Amino acid sequence: MGCVVWSQDGERAEVFVGGTLVGAFGRRERGIRNVILVGLASDPKVHLGRLAVAFGVNSETLRRIRDQYRDEGLQAVIERSPGGSEPKVTGSALRLAERLFARDASLATVRAALAERQVTVSLSTLSTLRSRWQARRSGSSTAAEPAAEEAAGEVAAPTPQQADLWPRDAAPPITSAPPSLSAGATEVAPEEHDGTRQQLAGAAPRSGRFVQHLGSWLLLGSLAAMGVYAVMERERCRAERRGRRLRHVTVRVALDALVVALALGQRCIEGVRRLQTLTAGILLRTSGVPTATWVRRALGILAGETGAAYIGLGLAGVHLRAARAGTAAGPVVFYLDNHLRPYTGQEVVRKGWRMQDRRVLPGITDCYVHDEDGRAVFRVDSPANESLTALVPGVTTLLRQALGDEERILVAFDRGGAYPQHLADLRTAGFEFVTYERGPYAQLPATQFVEQLVMPDGEVLTWCEPRLKNLGRGRGRVRRIAVRDPAGRQINLVAISAEPAPRLIAVMHGRWTQENAFKHAVERWGQNQLDARTVAPYSPDTVIPNPARRRLDHALRLARVREGDARRQLARLSADAPQRTRFEEDLTAALRTQADLEAQRPHVPKREELAKTDLADKLVYHVPDFKLLVDGVRVACANAEADLAALLAPHMRRPREAKKLLATVFGAPGHVIVNAHTITASLLCPGNHGERRAVAALLEGATAARLRLPGDPRGRRLVFRSLESLD
Repeated sequence: MGCVVWSQDGERAEVFVGGTLVGAFGRRERGIRNVILVGLASDPKVHLGRLAVAFGVNSETLRRIRDQYRDEGLQAVIERSPGGSEPKVTGSALRLAERLFARDASLATVRAALAERQVTVSLSTLSTLRSRWQARRSGSSTAAEPAAEEAAGEVAAPTPQQADLWPRDAAPPITSAPPSLSAGATEVAPEEHDGTRQQLAGAAPRSGRFVQHLGSWLLLGSLAAMGVYAVMERERCRAERRGRRLRHVTVRVALDALVVALALGQRCIEGVRRLQTLTAGILLRTSGVPTATWVRRALGILAGETGAAYIGLGLAGVHLRAARAGTAAGPVVFYLDNHLRPYTGQEVVRKGWRMQDRRVLPGITDCYVHDEDGRAVFRVDSPANESLTALVPGVTTLLRQALGDEERILVAFDRGGAYPQHLADLRTAGFEFVTYERGPYAQLPATQFVEQLVMPDGEVLTWCEPRLKNLGRGRGRVRRIAVRDPAGRQINLVAISAEPAPRLIAVMHGRWTQENAFKHAVERWGQNQLDARTVAPYSPDTVIPNPARRRLDHALRLARVREGDARRQLARLSADAPQRTRFEEDLTAALRTQADLEAQRPHVPKREELAKTDLADKLVYHVPDFKLLVDGVRVACANAEADLAALLAPHMRRPREAKKLLATVFGAPGHVIVNAHTITASLLCPGNHGERRAVAALLEGATAARLRLPGDPRGRRLVFRSLESLD
């Protein structure tokens, strides 16, 4: 619940925790920075990797600072030297290496030339040296870049004065002046880290015939209107202020390629390979076709330099504003639920309960927030697979910070969060809630259900509101609403809200929209894809469920099963049966094994520090930043798809198939005609006569929405048409 806000010149930082300023330090004030670092790192709930990124240090530096504080005390941390090493190639040797780099000499050739001058370096050092030389050389030619980028349709948004986690105002105005490169900044392009050395430049929209996947421009235009590209541009400017420059065209093309791949049903970045067509340059408005590696590198640099949390929160702000605008009266409703992403890779990760499989599986738990219409807003991940009651307080705090203290917020969740202390904490924090009551509870007679409620799907429910539920231990009382379905089953709801009971029942009845959204997000948009493959080790002092205790309990259960099998067989046999001896021996061995195991249990704790278990140096977690960025794009795509499906469904004979038909529209080819004020996209959409007529109505609605292509310098309107023939 904290953040580090850097000044515009990057020379001073302020540290906030829970909205409170806890300290500030300058770029050269390493002693103060280290004191704040060790203080925050002592909290077991702090994510050490994100803490290091926020403070501008790597995880290894943070580990050494913590070890030094533990071994030598606070004074040693304050007086800690900055460290670093002397460059290995300097003077005439450096100039020789740079001359060879300019001739495109191989690293082995440069190494041999330096060896003749008695300078011995490794190939990895030379590779780093060449990357820095390429960055300096590209930085020297930046004076010619602005005109080329402006011609490519790339413009910059003004940089904010501080990191606004939840931007509540409109998207920043777009200007035609490209940003200048700050002093000491170096440009970072994906090709500098990518073995393919792919060079891409932006291109203005141009006309073309039979452009593959042209229907995806519907999604690109919707995302631009939603504000997704404005958020990405703002975070690109944030990266530039920190001294690392990403070009406009790099971020725009990478995002376009990812969105189009997702729209085509590829579900992951590797699906960018499907864009390798002859007309991809027209589709993406670029000089070439980006590879999956190039896109991954570009977005990875953006996520690493700006912190994907800023991007995720910026995109969440877009969806939150839409949810609040769609609420006419009463509180803003959000559904909360946790969802385990199963993991099947080769790394050792923590395990969690997956309800769909009714078992414990390796994976990562995500707590998702959806609005009342079932549209995802944002998610919070938990590699430790925390329970819903542990995740909800942080989520609700983010909602409060985003919407303000005066906004009424009603959260709905399932029985996993319906514990008395959790409900009391939500009420104390000023949130309204509704959830299911955990059993057992009294079954009321049918005559007591006198009120009727007809749901939108035609189901008739009866309900009553009996006496309040006491949370016990002085935690007060909450509302209780008893609901009876047509089959005679009673379901109790508990709530704190001034809303009438039928409204609360309707909210909980609509909670299945979130479950449907989970299913659709997994199957259509690849929500459970791993995306980020980089792993990091847990801190040795992390407390985890003891694997030795788990194995002991498993062996004890097997021994009890063996005992039960033996007793069952003995009960069936007669007293003089010859098989009794064997089963009696099995029973004796099972009882002896149980006695041994039960004697060990008091000495094997349920939870233990990682360093004291056999998972030390094995247990890892996947660094979440890159996946947080990609999932933010997935959420935006799913919400834009829902908006387009709402335009398409009324014109279809089977409205429930709107998203299925929309998927075929996204992949439809067509012709492009670029004019001075409009860009006309004529689509060849598949389907029967009724479906094509519905698609034509959708395209008319999209044209009326005045969508625009991201990166178009003239901001020309997109005009969509449906072609009935190839002429």
